[in-house]
Amino acid sequence: MLFKGSGVALVTPFNENGVDFETLGKLVEYHLDNCTDAIIACGTTGEATTMNDEEKLAVIKYVVDKVNKRIPVIAGTGSNDTSHSIYLSQQAENLGADGLLIITPYYNKANQKGLRLHFEAIANSVNVPIIMYNVPGRTCVNLKPSMVAELAKIDNIVAVKEASGDLAQVADIAKLVPDDFAIYSGNDDSILQLLSVGGSGVISVLANICPKETHDLVHKFLNGDIEGSRKLQLDMMPLIHALFIEVNPIPVKTAMNLLGFNVGGFRLPLAEMDDKNLEILKQELINAGLKI
Repeated sequence: MLFKGSGVALVTPFNENGVDFETLGKLVEYHLDNCTDAIIACGTTGEATTMNDEEKLAVIKYVVDKVNKRIPVIAGTGSNDTSHSIYLSQQAENLGADGLLIITPYYNKANQKGLRLHFEAIANSVNVPIIMYNVPGRTCVNLKPSMVAELAKIDNIVAVKEASGDLAQVADIAKLVPDDFAIYSGNDDSILQLLSVGGSGVISVLANICPKETHDLVHKFLNGDIEGSRKLQLDMMPLIHALFIEVNPIPVKTAMNLLGFNVGGFRLPLAEMDDKNLEILKQELINAGLKI
């Protein structure tokens, strides 16, 4: 298992020259100081879809080197082109990534056989562990529990990030996969629920601004403090809802700038928040005790 607990889906800070590596380094140290259990670089929250290969690999290398084995670094190397994902995955492995996060192919809308062949081909091209990422709301493809179970038989496919929003599906996966196969929540609003059916943690957007609380939510549950975990989940729900009031990562990156992290703007087609939604986000940051 790559990690138990809270893995942050790290934002990518940008400036007028491209990736802001100075700020990226500060973010990495912030997470190391605040109990984050793993860092996921170049995922959806990291705006990987608008980064070229050179930028992605530079970010992965920088984070790997900066973390220096203190916690796992997981590289987002998914694509809707299997050969391209193989290339990125091999490069990330060569750069020292501890694992890979591979999203189901988007736009192509592969059938279940195609999904199996896609993940098999990538897994066979590398030696590092792979987390499959199921997020039908973005890809229009659902990785069914039976297919997760089939792919879990491959030695280096060790986990799934489940963001279908369907807890019954998560329970079906948990019933079908081996005990050492990890299930991570891809939804901050249902971390507790996923843990309750055997999950191992979360790959979290919320952790960008509340890393210690997100870590504690998971570890309290895993250590038997169910009430403490429940309280954290419920207390943070208004903030979580505000962080998804517009498409991720627009609100969380906006929140980070409000909180002084200076992560820069977005790349088109992402754009600034609607004014009404921005006011809601600001209020929930204040309500959560964060200083803007």
